[in-house]
Formats: sequence, structure tokens, C-alpha cells
Amino acid sequence: MDTEGTLAPATPAEARAEYGSLVPAAKVAVREAARAMDFDREEYRDRVTGEVIETVRDALFASLLRVHVGTDEEFDEWLDANPGYGSDVAGSENVERVAWHPVPFAGEGGVAVAATFQDEREAALGTLRRRAFGVVYREHVADSDDHDDAGVGDDEVDDPEA
Repeated sequence: MDTEGTLAPATPAEARAEYGSLVPAAKVAVREAARAMDFDREEYRDRVTGEVIETVRDALFASLLRVHVGTDEEFDEWLDANPGYGSDVAGSENVERVAWHPVPFAGEGGVAVAATFQDEREAALGTLRRRAFGVVYREHVADSDDHDDAGVGDDEVDDPEA
């Protein structure tokens, strides 16, 4: 079994704090992508919205989630060692590998969101991280104070040179 990623919030408050801390990175990523696509100021103002930055922040958060990757036996052993956790598994039962992300505050005693795979590790990790964000985290970060505009002021959206 191996582990990769950095984010493993233990509480909804930690998830909101981590999510909020990604606003600057999301702004920079969007601004640099717009520069690479040669957006002028007018196109930048027209196309780069708080929703665009929020979408990038969602993707950043999901992509940083800590996941464990192992065999289905290792996943079963992990579940046995963590008896309070339920599991939410996507994929086929007829494959040998599983990637999972434990969320201690989801469900009754925690949930391990998981995705099975045979050969396509990176695809499975992407699927798992998107599912974990959509199934668990979105509802907890949606009530963040800055959720509606991703913490983006008009001056920061309107100026691609900022």
C-alpha cells in the first residue's frame, strides 16, 4: 500500500480552512492560464469570473486529497483496522486494486470513499478525488463565507496583470 497527497481534513472546519486557503493558488492558476491563452484585458474581464476561480479551487482541493492505494485485500484490512468507517466504493468488484480516501467526519463514524481499478491508476485517483469532493466535501465547504464568489474581489478578476 502507498499513500499520496497532502489534504486529509479531520473535521468540517479543517476542510473549510483548507478550501479557503486555496483561493490565492486558484487565482494565480487562472491568471496564468489566461496569459498562456493570450487573453487581453477585455476577454479576461468577460471570461474570468468568480465561478471560474471557484471551479479551479474545487479542482485544486480535490487533487490534493491524501489517498491510499493498494490491493482489495489491503483495503479490506484497512476497513477491519478502522471499524467505525463505512465504505462508498465505485467501480468493479472484479479488479485487484483500490484507491481510497478516509473522511473521519462523514457518515456515522467516518467513510472511506473508494474507487477500484486494474491498470489505470491515475484515472482511478482522479475519479476518487472528484467523488470524494462531490460526495463529502462540497456540502461542508459550500457554506464557507467566501463560497459565492470564491473570495474574489472585482479588482482581482478584472485585472489579468495583477
